[in-house]
Amino acid sequence: MRGPCTPTVGVVIVNWNSGKYLERCIEAISRQTHRPNKIVVVDNGSTDGSIVAIETRYHDVRILKLAENIGFAGANNRAIAMLKDSDWVALVNPDAFPTANWLAEMLRVVEENTGYDFFGCRLVQADDHEILDGTGDVYHVAGLGWRRDYGKPAGAAERGNDEIFAPCAAAAIYRREVLDAVNGFDESFFCYFEDVDLGFRLRLAGYRCMYVSSAVVYHQGSASFGKRSDFSVYHGHRNLVWTYVKNMPGVLFWWYLPQHFLLNLATILWYVLHGRTSVILKAKWDALKGLPVMCRRRRAIQASRKVSISDIRKVMARGWIVLYRRCHA
Repeated sequence: MRGPCTPTVGVVIVNWNSGKYLERCIEAISRQTHRPNKIVVVDNGSTDGSIVAIETRYHDVRILKLAENIGFAGANNRAIAMLKDSDWVALVNPDAFPTANWLAEMLRVVEENTGYDFFGCRLVQADDHEILDGTGDVYHVAGLGWRRDYGKPAGAAERGNDEIFAPCAAAAIYRREVLDAVNGFDESFFCYFEDVDLGFRLRLAGYRCMYVSSAVVYHQGSASFGKRSDFSVYHGHRNLVWTYVKNMPGVLFWWYLPQHFLLNLATILWYVLHGRTSVILKAKWDALKGLPVMCRRRRAIQASRKVSISDIRKVMARGWIVLYRRCHA
C-alpha cells in the first residue's frame, strides 16, 4: 500500500552520549512545517545524561531506553518496529539539524516521484554552511563507499534531484514497507557502512533512491566517535568487506574481486604507514572471520534479487581514476 494522500511519517533518532546535539536536533524536528506523526528516540545506554532534558521538555517524544549500546543498526531496527502505523520512516542522527521545510520538501518530491522508495537530502556542514557534507552516497564496484560532493563548496556543487545509489542515513527517509521487505539494518554491522549495506540490499530488491536537492540538513558529523577514531576505522573497514561479500551480485562479484582485494591491501598499507597497524589488521581479520555468516546471508539476498546485473552496475561508480581520486581526497 502506498498510504493516504497525506503520508504519515515517523522520525527515528538514535542517541548515544550525544550531549548538547540531541536537544538541538529534536528542536529542529519539532519546528518542521510538516510535522511528523511520531518521534522516537532510542537511547543506546548513554551515560552523559543527554536523554534527561528530552524526558523533561518533550513530552510528545517517545523514548526507548536500552540498557546497553546495541549499535546504530540495532537501535534503528527497534525504533522502526515501533512505527508500524507510519507510511514513511525518517532517520535523523542527533548531530543532524534539519531546516524547517526539510520534511515538507522530502514529501513533496516523494509524491512527484512514485517510482522511488527511499530518498536522501542535501547535507551541509553544521560549522560552515558554505561547505557540503554530502549529496547522497556513492558505491564503487571495488567496494568503497563515500558521500558525493563531501567537502566541496556549496555554490560549486549545485545539483537537481537525481538518482543516487543510496542516502546517508544521517538524514534520510524510507518507505516503511521496503524496510520490512529487506529486514531492516544488519545488526552485526553495529555501525558504520550499515546504511550503504541497507541501500545495496534495497537496490537488489528492486527499489530506487533519489536525492532531494531542496531538502537541507546541517550535519555535525562523527560527533560521538570522531572521523578517524579507532572505533570508526575498525567498524568501517570490517563492514566494507562484509557489504561487498553479501551484496555484489553474480559475475560482478568475481569480475571486481581483484579491485576489492587491491582496495583492502591499499588501505591496510596506508594505515600501517600512519601508525594504525593494530586497528586495521583487527578490522580485516574480523571481517575474514565473519565471512561464513556473510556468505550464508549472501545466498538469501542473491536468491531474492529482482534487478538485473546490468541495472545494478549502472548505479555504481567505476574506474581506477575515480577510486584513486576518492582515496586521495
